[in-house]
Order: sequence, then C-alpha cells, then structure tokens
Amino acid sequence: MFDKILIANRGEIALRILRACKEMGIATVAVHSLVDRNLKHVRLADESVCIGPNPSPQSYLNVPALISAMEITDAVAVHPGYGFLAENADFAEQVQKSGFTFIGPDPDVIRLMGDKVSAIAAMKKAGVPTVPGSDGPLPDNSERCMEIGRSIGYPVIIKAAAGGGGRGMRVVEKEEELVNAIAVTKSEAQAAFGDGTVYMEKFLQNPRHVEIQVMADGQGNAIHLGDRDCSLQRRHQKVLEEAPAPGIPDKVREQVHESCVQACIDIGYRGAGTFEFLYENERFYFIEMNTRIQVEHPVTEMVTGVDLIKEQIRVCAGEKLSLKQEDIVINGHAFECRINAEDPQTFFPSPGKVNNFHMPGGLGVRVDSHLYSGYSVPPNYDSMIAKLITHAEDRETALARMRVALSELVVDGIKTNIPLQEELVRDENFAKGGVNIHYLEKKLGL
Repeated sequence: MFDKILIANRGEIALRILRACKEMGIATVAVHSLVDRNLKHVRLADESVCIGPNPSPQSYLNVPALISAMEITDAVAVHPGYGFLAENADFAEQVQKSGFTFIGPDPDVIRLMGDKVSAIAAMKKAGVPTVPGSDGPLPDNSERCMEIGRSIGYPVIIKAAAGGGGRGMRVVEKEEELVNAIAVTKSEAQAAFGDGTVYMEKFLQNPRHVEIQVMADGQGNAIHLGDRDCSLQRRHQKVLEEAPAPGIPDKVREQVHESCVQACIDIGYRGAGTFEFLYENERFYFIEMNTRIQVEHPVTEMVTGVDLIKEQIRVCAGEKLSLKQEDIVINGHAFECRINAEDPQTFFPSPGKVNNFHMPGGLGVRVDSHLYSGYSVPPNYDSMIAKLITHAEDRETALARMRVALSELVVDGIKTNIPLQEELVRDENFAKGGVNIHYLEKKLGL
C-alpha cells in the first residue's frame, strides 16, 4: 500500500480523498493555489504545497508543479479526483515516467476511452449497446456523409471525437442542413480540442441519462456497483442524481451491467470508472466512459456500502479487487443534490464569504463539503460548494428525507441553488421517477 499520496485537486473531492487516506493510514499531501491556502483539506493534510497562482493553468493544471510537489514531499502516488487532470492521459503518463503511481487507469486506456470514436468501437467489440451511428470518423466526402445520415435516420447529432461536457455537439434535423453542420462542428472541435475529428449518431428525442459504476483491478477482475439516474441536467451539467435508476426492467438492467463488466476486462481497465448511457424505450445506448471517480459517487456508496475511493486506491496500489460481484447488494435508494454558489434564477456564480454554514443531520443524511463558517468561496473555480446526500429503505422515503435535509441546510452570505433543489424534490413528475434529460430545461423555460 502507498505510504503517501498527493491529492491533485481542491474542494470537497480533495477532502473526501483525504478522509479515505486517513482511514487507511496513508499520509497526505495537499497542493493548492494561493487563494486556496485556507481550504479545509489543506489545513487537515499532513503536508501542503502551494503550486502556483489562482488561475487553474498555473496551478491545478500545472503538470511540472505537481510533479515537483511529489518529488519534494516524497509522495509515491497522486490521486487526481475528478475534473482538472483526472482524465488527462499525458499527465498520467508523465506521473508514471517520473516514477510515481497515477491512481487511475493506464494512460493508453484513458486515451482509448477519451476518444469517442475509439471508445465506441471498443464497446461494440465487448457487446456494450451503442447508439446507431457512423461507426467511425466522418469522411471528407459530403455525398458519403449524406448516405450515412439517411441510413441512420433523422434527426442525427454530429459530435466531436475529443469532446465532452456537452461541448462539440450539433443536432441536425434535415438532410439539407447536414454538410454545413459537419463543417461548423469540425471547425469548433479543432479550435476547442485541437482535434477536428467528428462522428455522427442517431439523435434520441427524449432519453434518460443512466450510468453504471464499475471497479476493476487491471488483473482480469471487474465488478459493477449498480446504476444511477442523472437525467436532471441544465446545459449538460448534472444537478440532481439518484441510485438506483428507477423504472428499468431487471432483465434490461442486468444485461447492460454484465456488458460493462466484460468491457472493463477486455480493455484491461484499472480503478473506478463510469459507463454513461442514454436510455429510451427500454434500450441502453453507450455515449462515453468516465475514467475516474464521479461527482455523484456517494449515492452508489450509500446503496452498496462500498467506499469507492478506498477500493480505487487499493487496486491502483496493485491489490486485487477485495469484492466479488455477489458481494454487491443494492440496499434502498439514495439521492444527491449538488449545491452550487450561484443565483438560483440566473445561475450566475456567487462567490464571497460564507458567514454561517449549518449542515443538516439525522439518519441517512450525508454532506460532502469543504465549506465552513467564515470561508470565502473564490471566483476562480467551479461553483459547486457541497453535495447533500440522503439514503433510505425506499425511494419515497429517501426523497422525503432530502426535502427535510434541504430545509435545514444553511449557507448564509452568498447566493446558492438551494431554492431550485427544494423545488425539484417537490416536483410531482420527478417524484414519479423517470423524467428525461430535457425535463429540467423545459421546466426552467430554457
């Protein structure tokens, strides 16, 4: 097992990793930008290193600074959390070349799954259901592209192979719009990602967003830990998640779970990962794999009782999976509300000083947050300041518990999206389960 881990992240996920390390008896190194010197995990870590000014490219995305911090503190491994460099194959490779361990998959696997075209090909080979599409990059031949569009059937969506987070996508309703849409998407992809490769897929009209959590040791062993529904989204950003996904037939669920496990074995996957799908008319369609821990991992932890961060660290230290598939039992239901420092109507960020922070409590209530009274939320990073999670024996009770917990949560001094979350957990259609990915934006009039 590692004796010292550097945490290459900030905020609640950095604190979450630090707590897991402490429970495992692993020493921790916190890195931080100038403005983040008062973060909770920085205060609690065994050592801390300032790696640069506030802008992310000069600090949390500064690979030489991170490698240097590992060298001067004698850390042996780095945990990237999510965001920043978590899915950066070049960073993972540089970490390995410098003699350290990257807590995640091998760089080649990150590259394979980071390119949407190669990822889809790998998933098809493993038997994972995919969206009907071009089966590879679109050619420069306009006539051939139109033939592909006709064979798929309109509407279609053009996607950047290197895209992600809702960027690099364009929906095409009619054939006469196709050639221009491909050209524009290629240009945008080249500018945004340095790669103009695009591909085409069937555009599903009203799907849900369902994802499957996996864990693998890179030694031929892999398991799934059930699924999550993340359909409540605004501009492709998740707002509220739950586990398990409601209203999916057991047979359909089991088949896709098994295919994801097989895919992990086939590609030699190591660590925590998530297969993301669109789900419509009782069919799953693979869209991408996140080769890291997810923001919403706590709902899976609550229904399985498995500490995903600890297991992720163990397998990346070279240990075999400590769990078998039969050990994974889904117990009850869990919800997670993302609490953001933003105006609940305009969604503009709302940085500033938190005068008073009060966390809710009680049976089945969990809060993952780096906030404390007197902390100042900086304007430099993502606006998420907390995750409120509830768990109960059934979905209805877990949702009722979330309503109570939100009513007790106090973040005074800045604006937050708590009012929006309170509205969502009282929404009649959401309470029934199974709303699609367009539901929230339609509700907000976007």
